[in-house]
Amino acid sequence: MSSGGITLAHGIGGAKDLPISPELAIAGATAALVISFTVLAIAWRTPRYDAATSGRPAPDRLASTVDSAAWRIGLRTLGMALFLYVAAASILGKDLVINPVFGVFYVWWWVGMVPLSLLLGPVWKAISPVRTINLAFAKVSGSDPERGILTYPERLGHWPAAVGLFAFVWLELVYPFSTELGPVRLWCAAYVALMLIGGALFGNTFYERADPFEVYSTLASRLSIWGRRGDVLVIRSPLANLDTTPVRPGLVAVVAVLFGSTAFDSFKDSARWVQFIQGESVSPYVMNNIGLLAFCVGVGLIFALGCVLTGLGDDLKRTELPDQLAHSVVPIIIGYIVAHYLSYLVEVGQLTLIQLSDPFSNGSNYLGTGNLQVSYWLSYHPTLLANIKVTAVVVGHVLGVIAAHDRAIKILPPRHQLTGQLPLLFAMIAFTVGGLYLLFAA
Repeated sequence: MSSGGITLAHGIGGAKDLPISPELAIAGATAALVISFTVLAIAWRTPRYDAATSGRPAPDRLASTVDSAAWRIGLRTLGMALFLYVAAASILGKDLVINPVFGVFYVWWWVGMVPLSLLLGPVWKAISPVRTINLAFAKVSGSDPERGILTYPERLGHWPAAVGLFAFVWLELVYPFSTELGPVRLWCAAYVALMLIGGALFGNTFYERADPFEVYSTLASRLSIWGRRGDVLVIRSPLANLDTTPVRPGLVAVVAVLFGSTAFDSFKDSARWVQFIQGESVSPYVMNNIGLLAFCVGVGLIFALGCVLTGLGDDLKRTELPDQLAHSVVPIIIGYIVAHYLSYLVEVGQLTLIQLSDPFSNGSNYLGTGNLQVSYWLSYHPTLLANIKVTAVVVGHVLGVIAAHDRAIKILPPRHQLTGQLPLLFAMIAFTVGGLYLLFAA
């Protein structure tokens, strides 16, 4: 899909954009992981992160503002206004690629959620229109939005969120009519309907655990400096905040979909994949379905295998380890999102802001942004962009190793605290090599 000179397709640029050789980048990244693990083994012998004690209370004025009713109402009003504005564009606007619905849906909502959550905390929880609508229904009926008529089953955990995220990336990456208004409208209508039904049945617990975008935004926000200790707003180091990620069923599935879909998005436009599916008798649509599923399942299996291949004490089962350590994949996901979508977010994000002033494609300029111009500064500096991409991947993996190490020495018996981490280290090295290969090959 293209508009205004910008291609609304994903890609991180090929090897021509990178000022270093693939072999050097992969060797350097692998060395960084091994050296990081070695340093941690020597210098990091006891757990340093504790959700019950980490962080310091935010300044009183900031905390009172964030916790005030006016702040919450303002954010909900902002989210609802944007929702209604974009909904009007999707219903009354023209089925053209210049309709801002596509940019909001695929760029602002999906990619922009990450930097916003890193900077501000769980943004979607604060502005979610489905939470706002559910709250309004509860006020009218005199019920409590926190409580539904049923108790959310613990065994479900984040599994519904993983399914919802997969449904989104399938629409974005595989469905051949993803840039037509009809499918996008249908997807959003189904999302809103399911969220409202879930909220009525299970209360706000449903949104915390099953809303794909709230789970996604909250996971990204775990690498911000903003956290909660009970009801108190605290400031923590990002890794200490990451350690507070609740361990729930389906967490591995969520990170596998996020990581695997981003990797597949790189791979599906590579010359090797395009040549392969063109040479098969099966349709490219079927092959892309298989490819997306294989990437997501493959990431989950590699990570789970790296977690379970370790010795344990009597208090923990092997099958519990993947969810215990899944939070360590979040920095890796963030690193790949930066590497994969940075220029896409910056350039198409600007284009979307311009298009939002003319939601009905009739020459209007409702927001006063219609005359702005897209800045291509980042694309005009390919060396800087390339360095950011490689650095994001490497830093994400190093932070993942640190997070996994701290959790491992907390839950593994002393005799397995180091050797028990080796299979997971090998899995992360495999992710690093595979990710950098895709960075150069896409």
